[in-house]
Amino acid sequence: MKKRIWFIINPVAGVRRKDDIPALIRENLNHIIFDFEINYTTHKGHAQELAKEAIDKNIDIVCAVGGDGSVHEIGTSLIGSKVLLAIIPIGSGNGLARHMHIPLSIKKAIECINDQHKIAMDTVLVNEQAFLGISGYGFDALVAEKFVGSTKRGLMTYLKIVLREFFKYNPINISVDANGQVKKLPVMLCTLANTKQWGNGLVVSPNSDATDGKVELILLKPFSFWRLPVLAMQFLFRRSDKSALMEIISFDKATIRVSENIAHYDGESMATKGVLHVKVVPKSLQILVGK
Repeated sequence: MKKRIWFIINPVAGVRRKDDIPALIRENLNHIIFDFEINYTTHKGHAQELAKEAIDKNIDIVCAVGGDGSVHEIGTSLIGSKVLLAIIPIGSGNGLARHMHIPLSIKKAIECINDQHKIAMDTVLVNEQAFLGISGYGFDALVAEKFVGSTKRGLMTYLKIVLREFFKYNPINISVDANGQVKKLPVMLCTLANTKQWGNGLVVSPNSDATDGKVELILLKPFSFWRLPVLAMQFLFRRSDKSALMEIISFDKATIRVSENIAHYDGESMATKGVLHVKVVPKSLQILVGK
């Protein structure tokens, strides 16, 4: 019996044209293995509705065709189900896809689906909000908020926002209760990393592994502007954990108190509570990955 796969395309997400995607699916998907259906989202939250419908109809695979926001919305809806998540990454960051070695080429991403190489990955629950890869509550949360409101996408837009907001930003105060210890300090970044990178090749947590039952808390201490270029290069070359400004705490459960109430979850900006109850949910999402 053929496996059934739904492709969910957000027509306004990502940084490239989507008109050719259905044809590429038809040309490159293995029709001996799969029957497929293409669905387009029409409103905010529609991808989540479609993903839940796929669970009810026992669809085998749901493929998010879009950026990190689309992957977040669909992937978190599939947590705890038997439905596999697949990704065709067409966003500006593509953080989870890069971590999972899913090609950025649409054709090769479809061939990756044909290979059917799957793993069970951990997800993370913060209060009632789940995420797949990265969440943040410091400067990166502010950048995510500004990025959502911008008309342009891509790495250059991120960099412009970082440079513009850096001089106006005041570090937040946090308290971390993890592994039997309590730590209080001011930070620029308070980032939870289940996977390695924000996207665009910028690696915030080189040693994160989405299958180890742990999440890394990345704390970046306040610093002067002249240290920003060196820090940026460390993020780019996967050496951010070597920075003297960085502290990394690994845990499966923790309570974090933050002085600001903005956050991002997989790049999606939203408000949050001042007290964050963090818990890793081991092997809770089935996902197709690259080899």
